[in-house]
Amino acid sequence: MSTRRLTVAQALVQFLANQYTERDGERQRLIAGCWGIFGHGNVAGIGQALLESEGAMPYLQGRNEQAMVHAAVGYARQSGRMSTFACTTSIGPGATNLVTGAALATINHLPVLLLPGDVFATRPADPVLQQLEAPHARDVSVNDCLRPVSRYFDRIWRPEALIPSALDAMRVLTDPVETGAVTLALPQDVQAEAHDWPEEFFAERVWRVHRPQPDPRSVAEAAERIRAAKRPLLIAGGGVHHSAAEDALRQLAERTGIPVAETQAGRGSLRHDHPCELGAIGHTGTAVADDIARAADLVIGVGTRYSDFTTASQTLFANPDVRFVNVNIASVDAHKQAATPVIGDARAALEQLAAALDGHRVSEDYVREYRAGAQRWAEVVERATRGAAGDERPGQAEVIGVLDEVLDDRDVVINAAGSMPGDLHKLWRAKDPQQYHVEYGYSCMGYEIPAAIGARLADPSREVFALVGDGTYLMMPTELVTAVQEGIKINVVLVQNHGYASIGGLSEQVGGERFGTAYRYRADDGTFTGEPLPVDLATNAGSLGVDVLRASTVDELRDALRAARASERPTAVHVETDPAKASPPAEAWWDVPVAEVSRRESTQLARKRYEDQARAQRHHL
Repeated sequence: MSTRRLTVAQALVQFLANQYTERDGERQRLIAGCWGIFGHGNVAGIGQALLESEGAMPYLQGRNEQAMVHAAVGYARQSGRMSTFACTTSIGPGATNLVTGAALATINHLPVLLLPGDVFATRPADPVLQQLEAPHARDVSVNDCLRPVSRYFDRIWRPEALIPSALDAMRVLTDPVETGAVTLALPQDVQAEAHDWPEEFFAERVWRVHRPQPDPRSVAEAAERIRAAKRPLLIAGGGVHHSAAEDALRQLAERTGIPVAETQAGRGSLRHDHPCELGAIGHTGTAVADDIARAADLVIGVGTRYSDFTTASQTLFANPDVRFVNVNIASVDAHKQAATPVIGDARAALEQLAAALDGHRVSEDYVREYRAGAQRWAEVVERATRGAAGDERPGQAEVIGVLDEVLDDRDVVINAAGSMPGDLHKLWRAKDPQQYHVEYGYSCMGYEIPAAIGARLADPSREVFALVGDGTYLMMPTELVTAVQEGIKINVVLVQNHGYASIGGLSEQVGGERFGTAYRYRADDGTFTGEPLPVDLATNAGSLGVDVLRASTVDELRDALRAARASERPTAVHVETDPAKASPPAEAWWDVPVAEVSRRESTQLARKRYEDQARAQRHHL
């Protein structure tokens, strides 16, 4: 048998360079490249192997390990989960910095390969630098923190273990049900150890991403329930995009007249002006979608996991006779809400449902009702996003409106945390299935800028705009340096509102009186209610190498966004918003428990409101 003598790290890099995915006849490289920050735990192993690969495995230099994972996830999402990046770190803080990004990837079912360095397998010195000493278990290292947030985890104690583990890792990364963060922890001495590898290990290997077909009896039962429903509602989740099922969804909606509402992950499944489109669902939903949901007698979930925002903490689906049909590739999600499960690929299932429903259509009275509601909401959106004069300071909703004016249909909007995701969910007019990129499975501050880099790398033909509040920006602006270094054209809209605006509003609602949520000096009474801090985030962004444009009015913001879009360099647009301009309020509840006892009147009133709302919660059985 022919063999090749390489180190473990060299073998792994060469193996990864020859892995491909294929779906519907389209082939892509599975691991597009490797992000890395080097220390003693990986510099002589993976670092040397990347150097020796001579470009076969492209390398990108990160500034923060968590951000590297976010960039890989942004790339994977924009690539339809067919391609992703690996991320390598040293042992210790570099490895533990991966945990947040890994959780985000796994929760959102997006593939990323993590290659953290680890302790010495041979233990020549114990402990080594940055080693966690666990006297109860010598096989435990800080990398074990990655176990609960990884879909697959292995520590490669011996070279021989790499072959089965690497193959398992690729299987999980390409499995549409199991995919998420995959971790191969690499002891630093093992990375540099030589071994004779069979040539077959380095052969090109194609991982076909199949479309599992649903059981025909499940499709027939689901179709029977839909035919019997008077007021059905379809909820499109992220699985619609993962399956590239947008056309199948549109055709089903057009044939049957069933209205469609969308989760955060499912936004853009239908174009915003489609006659069956109701927009966002749940706590951050539109008035029409939530009104229709409250009266629905059948809810058809497609590719959704029914998060608390989607269900308004199980208060939204209020019809006492409501039933559920769930189309999902994952059994755990298909069975939620005591639904009739249709387990399979979303596109395949929707096509089969459309065939089974041939000739069926909801009543015209129902169509007129939801279309009238959609028109009323469109007027709300217009007033909220286009209401300011050109010389006024914009509110957050008006920032969204100006973006909508300036952006092309194929431009991408990225966001993840703060009050902006709720406003985008309600107000954004999605024009393309890949335009709306809001990560709300984990709602992770700091995701936006690195994810924008990943999205731009995945599709350089699209302009990418990352919407970042000042709180998020201060957590993770570091990858602006990477964008400048690599010449990756991204646009950052830096919204300055002096603190955690969304949590400040929530704190007020639950009787917390905005405690600890503003970026201000301390007042004489010791509270953070003094003048705003003199933080100049625009100057900070400029110091990291990006071009910076400042905007104080609606007209200036419009001009700045147009200039940013036309530029060939990474650009930040800094805009200070008017916090007095409120966006449309929430149309449904969200369960955030309030202190049951308190001396403060604000908390007592909030508790009473909470108890009134919580009475509407129900389990669907």
